[in-house]
Amino acid sequence: MGWGAGGSCTPRPPIRQQLASEARVVTVVFLGLLLDLLAFTLLLPLLPGLLESHGRARDPLYGSWQRGVDWFAAAIGMPVEKRYNSVLFGGLIGSVFSVLQFLTAPLTGAISDCLGRRPMMLLSLAGLAASYAVWAASESFAAFLASRVIGGISKGNVSLSTAIVADLGSPPARSRGMAVIGVAFSLGFTLGPMLGASLPVETAPWLALLFAVSDLLFLFCFLPETLPPEKRAPSITLGFRAAADLLSPLALLHFSAVARGQDPPSGERLSHLRRLGLVYFLYLFLFSGLEYTLSFLAHQRFQFSSLQQGKMFFFIGLTMATIQGAYARRISPGREIAAVKRAILLLVPAFLLIGWGHTLPVLGLGLLLYSFAAAVVVPCLSSMVAGYGSPGQKGTVMGTLRSLGALARAVGPMVAASGYWLAGAPACFTVCSGLFLLPFFLLRNLRPPAQTLKAE
Repeated sequence: MGWGAGGSCTPRPPIRQQLASEARVVTVVFLGLLLDLLAFTLLLPLLPGLLESHGRARDPLYGSWQRGVDWFAAAIGMPVEKRYNSVLFGGLIGSVFSVLQFLTAPLTGAISDCLGRRPMMLLSLAGLAASYAVWAASESFAAFLASRVIGGISKGNVSLSTAIVADLGSPPARSRGMAVIGVAFSLGFTLGPMLGASLPVETAPWLALLFAVSDLLFLFCFLPETLPPEKRAPSITLGFRAAADLLSPLALLHFSAVARGQDPPSGERLSHLRRLGLVYFLYLFLFSGLEYTLSFLAHQRFQFSSLQQGKMFFFIGLTMATIQGAYARRISPGREIAAVKRAILLLVPAFLLIGWGHTLPVLGLGLLLYSFAAAVVVPCLSSMVAGYGSPGQKGTVMGTLRSLGALARAVGPMVAASGYWLAGAPACFTVCSGLFLLPFFLLRNLRPPAQTLKAE
C-alpha cells in the first residue's frame, strides 16, 4: 500500500514484481530483436553473389541499376573492379532500404501511441516475414527488390522495440534496455553474416523466413502490452497529422510531431531533445559513412579477401557485444552524456589510425577504439531520448529518432564513398574524424532529462 495525493490510500504493485516484469520485457525484446537481426543479416555475405547471378541472367532491371552504379562510380573516380562495384551496388540497395525506414518509422511509432505497441509490433513482423517469403520465391531482380521494399516498409519493429523500452517506468531499466538492444545488434551483425556465408544462396531466404516466423510466434506468445489504454494518444488522426511532420528532414530535426502533440515537452526540455536529435543524426551520418568505406580501405590497402573482411567485422561485432554487456548496460542514469562524450572523442584517434595506418597492428588498434565508441554512443543517446515526452508520445519520439538514424544511414555512405575516392582515404578519414567534434561540442552544458524536468 502507498499514499497517493491528498492522503488517500492507493494500491501499488510490489517493487520486486515491477522489477521482474521490466526484466522480462527487456529479455523478450532482446530475444525477438536478435531473431529479427539474424534473419536480416543472413543476406549480407550473399549479396555480391546474388547480384552477379542476376547480371549473368541479363535481367533488364538489374542492367538499368548497374548502369546507374557505373555512372556514379565513374563520377567519383572509383576503380573499375568487381569487388568495389559489388560494395557500391550493395550500398545503393542499403540506402533505398534506409529511405523507406525513414518514411515509415514515424508512422509506425505514431500509430503505436494510439493502438498500443504489441499490435503494431506483430504487424511489422508479419510484413517482414512476407518480405522473406517473396525473397525465397523470387527468381528475378524485380522480385528481390520488391522483397527489400516490403522489408524496408515493415522495419518499424526496431523503433517499436526502443519505444517499448522507453515505456518502462524506471530510468535504470530504460538504460539497461537500450544497452541490451545494442547487444542484440552486435550479436546479430556478428553471427548472422557468419551463418549466411556458410549457406547456399537458395537456402538462406528460407532460413531467414524461419527466423522471422519464429520471431512473430515468440512475441505473440510472450510480449506484453507496455502502453496501457489510459496513457495512449487520443486518436490515430492526431498521430498521422503529427507523423506528416516527420517526412520533412527539417521538421524531423525539430521534433515537430512531438512539439505539436498532446502534452509536449516544454521549454528547455524540448530544446535539449532537439539537440540530442541533431547529435544522433550527425554521429550516424559520419559513422555510417566511414563504416561503409572500411570495405574499400581493407581491400585497397591491405588486400583483404572477403573471408578476411568477414573476420574483421566479426572482431568488431564481438568487441561491441562484450563492451555493451560488460560496460554500457551498467552506465547509471544521468551519466550517459559523459559516457557519450568520451566515446565520441575516442573516434577522433580511431579514424585517424584507420585512415593513416599502413600496418595491421595500427589498423587493429583503430578498430578497437572504433568498436568501443560504437558500443556506447547509440544505446546511451537512445536511453536519454527515451526520457522525453509523455507516455502517449514515446512511440513518436523514438520513431523520430529512428527516422533520423535511417536518414543518416541513407545519405552518409554515398557521401563518404564520394569523399573516399575523390580525395583519398587519409583525407576522407581525417576530415570526418575532425567533424566528430561537432556532436561533442553540441553535448556541452546539456543536462540529463531527469535533471531538466526537476529544474522545471
